[in-house]
Amino acid sequence: MNQDASYFFCGIGGSGMLPLALIVQARGAAIAGSDRSRDQGRSPEKFAWLAAHGVTLSPQDGSGITRPDQIVVASGAVEETVPDIAAARSVGATVMTRPELLSQLFNAAPTSVGVAGTSGKSTITGMIAWILHQADRAPTVMNGAVMRNFMSVDQPFASALIGQPDLFVSEVDESDGSIARYDPTVAVVSNISLDHKSMEELRDLFGGFTHRARTAVLNLDNPETAALAQTLQPGQTLTFSLGDEGADLSAHNLAPLPTGMRFDLIAQGGGPAQKVVLNVPGAHNVANGLAALGAVHALGLPLDQAGAALESFAGIRRRMEVVGTANGVTVIDDFAHNPDKIAASLKTLHAFPGRLLILFQPHGFGPLRLMRQEFIDGFAGLMRPEDVLLMPEPVYQGGTTDRSVGSQDIVSGIQAAGRTAEALADRAACGDRLVSMAHPGDRIIVMGARDDTLSDFATDVLSRLAHGESGVRVS
Repeated sequence: MNQDASYFFCGIGGSGMLPLALIVQARGAAIAGSDRSRDQGRSPEKFAWLAAHGVTLSPQDGSGITRPDQIVVASGAVEETVPDIAAARSVGATVMTRPELLSQLFNAAPTSVGVAGTSGKSTITGMIAWILHQADRAPTVMNGAVMRNFMSVDQPFASALIGQPDLFVSEVDESDGSIARYDPTVAVVSNISLDHKSMEELRDLFGGFTHRARTAVLNLDNPETAALAQTLQPGQTLTFSLGDEGADLSAHNLAPLPTGMRFDLIAQGGGPAQKVVLNVPGAHNVANGLAALGAVHALGLPLDQAGAALESFAGIRRRMEVVGTANGVTVIDDFAHNPDKIAASLKTLHAFPGRLLILFQPHGFGPLRLMRQEFIDGFAGLMRPEDVLLMPEPVYQGGTTDRSVGSQDIVSGIQAAGRTAEALADRAACGDRLVSMAHPGDRIIVMGARDDTLSDFATDVLSRLAHGESGVRVS
């Protein structure tokens, strides 16, 4: 990274771009950027905060890129038709992708932790960040979601933690293949399942990632990661499991609490069980906690110290986040968007009584086409007879995406399996329906990814419930 350079982030408000920009800025570089959401008037508070913190913002029309010495950072797929990219080519500015820049910073650190897997990455990254911070290790952390432990009035978008450059922790993405760029000291793989790529491609990507690491922290409860563990050298793995004492770290006697989980931690050959309390709910978060404990233990932290720090982990924004309760109805905001994440959330919610009113906004037409049957089977298998699912059409940002499979196709399959589901014209109609059908004791869960306005939607639904409104549209 060139500390004297001027960096221009195309899409600077994105969940992966904003924290990276803040890390680059903290190392002395000048930061500018553009975002389509800003041009459309969405999330104004985010862009006002960026401007107040020294980021120069321009429309996404190429006007912010005027010099060849600027470095333009784009998302993983550089689209030449984007005006910013066209302007960069015109003036001779360097164009690099977000994964290229992030992997440069990551690989330059003497010690690095890469967190990968189909589900759980942001939570595990946040847990590792908090444990290392509590241990005064001063990590630099790049997360794809806001870490609640680090939020403050001045840092509302705490998806990055600015620490020292010699210890770098980052969520690592396999969906675009960029995981192949990272050479971690510690590689964490929470699980591997069908999401964006074929299983053959995923096995190659995760296999290379773990083989390049000094230590690979792997989940024995997932068949793919368990198989991956068999391919590594003796002493290169640190395994974890819910219940399997053959793992290096295992959790036993799991007990749900109203706002979290309690379990006994057993380290193979490590003496008596350690009692751990989590303030985030669900068995999947116990597995996430084991992954984080494995990662920091591989860096030399004692398990008792790490387990104690984990108890004060406050969670991640939009990961089963309770927005509030009004007139007996609780509204929950959740990032769940693929079958595994949805299953984990539904299982966690069903540990306690109450009907679920589910809004699921798919984050694209592609995932619905790729995982159509998995979505149907997941919802139909885990919804209870009284639960209701509402689906607007997927997020569509334009372009040539294949739109042959939509929300109605998923809903029809769920209805055929005997569960209650409706596909509605848009999210506003879903909001009206949620407010009109909610009764005391119900829980409304708002599910979806890649759309910051889902949190606004959840807040608006809560407000309407609090005011006893009906028939007023929620946008």
